[in-house]
Amino acid sequence: MGGMQPVSPAWRMFRRMQYSAFLLGALIYAAAVTHAWRVLPGAPGFKVERMVLYPGLYFLATLLVPLLAPPVRRLLQTHLWISFRTGFGQSVVSVLAVVLILTLAAAFIYADTASAARGGRFPASAFSAYAAGVGVLLAQALMVRRIERDPALRLRIDAAR
Repeated sequence: MGGMQPVSPAWRMFRRMQYSAFLLGALIYAAAVTHAWRVLPGAPGFKVERMVLYPGLYFLATLLVPLLAPPVRRLLQTHLWISFRTGFGQSVVSVLAVVLILTLAAAFIYADTASAARGGRFPASAFSAYAAGVGVLLAQALMVRRIERDPALRLRIDAAR
């Protein structure tokens, strides 16, 4: 951490939750793409476009806008700070809530994929929406470190010991 003192256990747990939520979301997305690739009809180029390239644009947008646009960055920092102060990510219930939300979103992609495999519409929008969500999760995980380096907030983080 480059000479900085360790943070409070509550903040460490909150930070770990942000990283874990991103990792779980990314793994679910990768599993959904792998599954869809096997069961959906279409040429490989078409599948790459609809499951990787177009969703990748949504991922990048939701990752970069909060990190580069000051008004959006402040909103996300406020959201993260309020989440920390209310104990989110620091209890079994809140961790299970995140897992449940990610699982429900994954179920939506799998249901859309199953429908498309039976002749329905290709689930490109489901992949794009989920990729956008994963982008936000990564932005939050990165923003936690930025909050940690803010001297005014660092004092409040340390006070939460």
